[in-house]
Amino acid sequence: MQNAFAIAVIVAIPCALLSCFLVLKGWALMGDAVSHAVLPGVVLAWILNIPLIIGAFAAGMTCALATGFLSHNSRVKRDTVMGVVFSGMFGAGIVLYTSITSNEHLDHVLFGNMLGVGTDDLLTAGLISLAVSAALLLKWKDLLLHAFDPAQAQASGLNTGLLHYGLLAVLSLTIVATLSSVGIILAVGLLIAPGAIAFLTVRSFGAMLVAAVAVTIVAMLAGTYLSFFIDSAPAPTIILVLTGIFVVALVRRELLNRARSRRMLTAEGAVG
Repeated sequence: MQNAFAIAVIVAIPCALLSCFLVLKGWALMGDAVSHAVLPGVVLAWILNIPLIIGAFAAGMTCALATGFLSHNSRVKRDTVMGVVFSGMFGAGIVLYTSITSNEHLDHVLFGNMLGVGTDDLLTAGLISLAVSAALLLKWKDLLLHAFDPAQAQASGLNTGLLHYGLLAVLSLTIVATLSSVGIILAVGLLIAPGAIAFLTVRSFGAMLVAAVAVTIVAMLAGTYLSFFIDSAPAPTIILVLTGIFVVALVRRELLNRARSRRMLTAEGAVG
């Protein structure tokens, strides 16, 4: 449980920071695509007896680069290309996964195993988390401008290509960091929900980053702790907690919008 709490805090920070950029840039499906596409890389790395993170990162970048190349050099829209690429790579990973025969299984890669993380997993996730968080915090203003207006970012002298592929690399690294905790299938929840919750809660991007990190840490710790008492797996419990927080934030925002609309109508009536 101590290692589970530790890995929860470690992966919460980069996932929360990255989710803010993904939500603003409209890359929710890209996070889903890369998280599923790393599976064949993981299986091949296991077959070749090399570190799984190397295969996962290579597969994630392959998916991201292939998506960008095909969307820029064909008439097919980006979301369609992403769906084809990631489903194809995920299918290839499942075929490889079911074809190997070994006493060791890779279920923890798919579904996570927070209660089984060791010192090496903590060290790997910690180093990746530190690198990703530092990169995002140092370049958050440039990435923010690139997310809102790529043309203006290019006109301002920013290297938009470096920002684009740098963000894809950071996305792949972050997914690698979550492999031992929430796994491939549930990683997309950590990459989208925190940013969406913060977007509904605050109005400035700086506050959005802080809110996303705070919400993710609370959800990770609460979900891990709750899973012990209801006898469930920590990873899906964490995602359910995040989903519940999102619903509360959405209802709160709708109530505030309706109250604001009523006040405006009342003010207009008084003026009239």
